[in-house]
Amino acid sequence: MEVWITAMGWIGSVAVIAAYALNSLQKIKSDSLLFQVLNLTGAILLIVNSLFKEAYPFTFINTVWAAIALVAIFRILYKPAVK
Repeated sequence: MEVWITAMGWIGSVAVIAAYALNSLQKIKSDSLLFQVLNLTGAILLIVNSLFKEAYPFTFINTVWAAIALVAIFRILYKPAVK
């Protein structure tokens, strides 16, 4: 079980770093669905890891990170059509 939790932490870290790097290198925009999904996925995996490790400050920051990404995803998916 611990191996899976550790793997989830590493995958989550890679997802968040990938989102940041791709955005910083102007390969994806911060208002793109891919950017937000990478952030949400990474944050969720890091939440699982930090809860298992009892690293609650990291659980908190990643919960906030996930909430921000979730709001952004809803805005992207449900933005009103421009007429």
